[in-house]
Amino acid sequence: MTGSSGHLGEALVRELTSHGEVVTAHQLAVRKAVEIGFGRYIISATTPFSRDDTALLATDAPALLRRPYPDYDEVHAERGWSMLPTIDRVYVNARARRELGWEPRYDFRYALDRLRSGQDPRSQLALAIGAKGYHARYLHFSLTGSTSALGPDKPLSQPF
Repeated sequence: MTGSSGHLGEALVRELTSHGEVVTAHQLAVRKAVEIGFGRYIISATTPFSRDDTALLATDAPALLRRPYPDYDEVHAERGWSMLPTIDRVYVNARARRELGWEPRYDFRYALDRLRSGQDPRSQLALAIGAKGYHARYLHFSLTGSTSALGPDKPLSQPF
């Protein structure tokens, strides 16, 4: 993704969820601990993709994305953004939803709808907490279009 769409693209694969939703998932896990025991859960945005989408994600992610979100191109184009041509991983929260009864609300559709209405796609809690420097340092590419995930102060040859 280029432009400022990096954070929105995260909604597709793993990270866009509300801090409050993360807390809710933990609360549900605590309440159900005796019943379900120990478990590992992915707490992330719900993916629109399935295993059957793997080949197309690896070759033409934008085409696949147009199926559930035919308006995503327009929302991106209005901002000068573009989507990565491929997506190499997707995080699936199905187990957390099934076993914990967790019902996340923040996902790619939510972000698109907020953008379309002129609002920030992040949750109110995320806006209140603000950035703590991680994204500015390690995800510089999502804000500037640079290919360096290490940020402007570290060349690609340097380790984290």
